[in-house]
Amino acid sequence: GLHHLTHYVYDRPVALGPQVIRLRPAPHCRTKVSGYSLKVSPANHFVNWQQDPHGNWLARFVFPEKARELRIEVDLVADMTVINPFDFFVEEAAETFPFDYAPELKQELAACLAPDPGGPLLDAYVAQISRESARTVGFLVELNAKLHADIRYLIRMEPGVQAPEETLALRSGSCRDSAWLMVQILRRLGLAARFVSGYLIQLKADIAALDGPSGTDHDFTDLHAWAEVYVPGAGWVGLDPTSGLFCGEGHLPVCAAPHYSAAAPISGMVEPAQVDFHFDMKVTRVREAPRVTRPFSDEAWERLDALGEAVDRDLAAQDVRLTMGGEPTFVSIDDFQSPEWNIAAVGPTKRARADDLIRRLRERFAPGGLLHYGQGKWYPGESLPRWAFALYWRRDGKPIWREDALIAREQEPAREEGSARARVEDAQALVLRVAERLGVPAACAQPAYEDPAHWLMEEARLPENVDALDSRLEDPEERARLSRAFERGLTRPAGFVLPVQRWNAPGEGPRWISEMWRTRRGKLFLAPGDSPVGYRLPMNALPWIAPSAYPYMHQQDPTQARGPLPDPDQLRAFNAHKRARASHAVTQEDVIVGSVRTALAAEPRDGKLCVFMPPVHALEDYLELVAAVEESAR
Repeated sequence: GLHHLTHYVYDRPVALGPQVIRLRPAPHCRTKVSGYSLKVSPANHFVNWQQDPHGNWLARFVFPEKARELRIEVDLVADMTVINPFDFFVEEAAETFPFDYAPELKQELAACLAPDPGGPLLDAYVAQISRESARTVGFLVELNAKLHADIRYLIRMEPGVQAPEETLALRSGSCRDSAWLMVQILRRLGLAARFVSGYLIQLKADIAALDGPSGTDHDFTDLHAWAEVYVPGAGWVGLDPTSGLFCGEGHLPVCAAPHYSAAAPISGMVEPAQVDFHFDMKVTRVREAPRVTRPFSDEAWERLDALGEAVDRDLAAQDVRLTMGGEPTFVSIDDFQSPEWNIAAVGPTKRARADDLIRRLRERFAPGGLLHYGQGKWYPGESLPRWAFALYWRRDGKPIWREDALIAREQEPAREEGSARARVEDAQALVLRVAERLGVPAACAQPAYEDPAHWLMEEARLPENVDALDSRLEDPEERARLSRAFERGLTRPAGFVLPVQRWNAPGEGPRWISEMWRTRRGKLFLAPGDSPVGYRLPMNALPWIAPSAYPYMHQQDPTQARGPLPDPDQLRAFNAHKRARASHAVTQEDVIVGSVRTALAAEPRDGKLCVFMPPVHALEDYLELVAAVEESAR
């Protein structure tokens, strides 16, 4: 935040003529100014904001009554994000100096190309500047540095601007003197230049420079002056001969004009009188984002920690429960340079490393937790969703899954000694056991097949001199999908499906129900693809159900009061009790036929037996299904 006060106090009431104030950042100011205010007293005045012929903002104040003071107060907020002063392009015709402006451009820049009458010192100074061909930007850098070295800076309280001859004779001057000298030199070199007045903000560096000057030792601001040169392609480029630097974020222009007389911050007439003059400028850091060179202070960390504790107390008092997610990135310690740990979504070892990590997390945080292998995010432009491993556990510490050895590891089965690849017969056996434990008819477990009509059409599209197992398709996913379907065979099941759904039987309470899924084609033919069987079930081919009778799946209200979860031993005992009632489910088939639209599925994938879990209404139902699957897998 910048504050600028200019205060005139007169010994008697005086008449004030119209006052023109040029203290608003100019339209071409590169530093973002998010707030600005101009306060002028006496309060009894008229103000007219306008832009001068050069596009600068100016405020014209008219005072109808005499006054004993004139007080002008400027406040602004500037974003001091670093600006690269060389962030511009130069047109090809102007890349080397000297160059000529295009005729139409030269006409527009006429006022900034005409030099004022000079003298022998100025002529001699300009004559020693080389006119040999050089890169324009480099030439301007050297000229700016030369003037900075030749003219000593001093604070000069006298009004007005020195003539270039006087500045060169004294070899010293204020910022406005050096700026006007630079303007005249540039014009004599054939370059359009203008005089700029504005604010200079300099902030103390976070850390001292390793080499060279460290800059100011405190934050300060002041009125300042510099020059701007017009470079085709880049526009007006600021040169500050006082510092020898190009203008950056600390230079806030308020007025730019061909002559310094049109760039005075305040101009106007006042009746003669004795006057006391007061001037004040200061800069305050309003907000600072933590950064590498200036991180949070200890006091800031303490305030942040106290705020976090207060928020936690409020959340606990109002019984607000939060689940926080994050995405920490893990890479392989053995091969962290390979594409799969840098830019590729998948790779040859990522699943195995992820499986090892999730198991170690289970051992550390959730013994008895459930390892879930499922689909992850599906990004735009990718043909398939990615995979995701999850770990679920009970807050009461009781196990969801007991037998760790029953969950296959991600290593290739051929690499595991004594391991056998899962077959579709294993999937059938598992589904039959699950049906028995849930108390539903085993006859409801049905095979699911790849659709031969689709895959035969795909084979028919291939060239006659290639085989479906070696299709030579350009798309590797399509090639693998086609090869997998024909290698398995279209007459063998891809997996087995058990339609299953929770049902509240009249007078009996909740139990599981099932049914035979019947289709017009007589079998369950899966939708084409390579996702798990459970994602490709032919739901549209099943008998139609009226919307009023459809078994929609409604998520349980998360705010509903819930009792404790059932004990794992009770779940297993409950499944055993249902086996005795499996025959009763058949007698009720006429009540439930055509109403089941969710299914548990099992299939061999990559040598492992995979189980697709159906959606259920309540967590208790899911835990019961998990217990049934584990008991069946034993």
